[in-house]
Amino acid sequence: MKNLYSILLGMLFGGILVKAEVLSWFRIQEMFWFQGFHMYGVIGSAVAVGAVSLWLLKRFNAKSISGDLISPAPKTFNKKGNLIGGIIFGFGWALTGACPGPLYALIGSGYGVILISVLAAMFGVVVYGRLKDRLPH
Repeated sequence: MKNLYSILLGMLFGGILVKAEVLSWFRIQEMFWFQGFHMYGVIGSAVAVGAVSLWLLKRFNAKSISGDLISPAPKTFNKKGNLIGGIIFGFGWALTGACPGPLYALIGSGYGVILISVLAAMFGVVVYGRLKDRLPH
């Protein structure tokens, strides 16, 4: 039952992404060419909601369904690693017209060609896993 709930929630979220045009290649290219505010508004809203959510979790010592304290670990900023990773991520996003997050929603929307991006993303995960220990921390 827990998996069914997750699947249904994922389908709902994917549908919202489709309706909000967040998966639209045109909207993504529009953002990278600084020709429209749509995606910046969506991303900015997500950052704001995430920041407020984290603050609320910390403020009220929120617990998970299993009763464990939700305590996100602090992240250290690595100038070189974050910059290189961000550039690689941005190039991939700009070249494919798809952020890695909603790739499966794109497949569900009937864009079979996006399977190439899914395979490339999986390849990137494998490469990262093998090089992780040699990358800047």
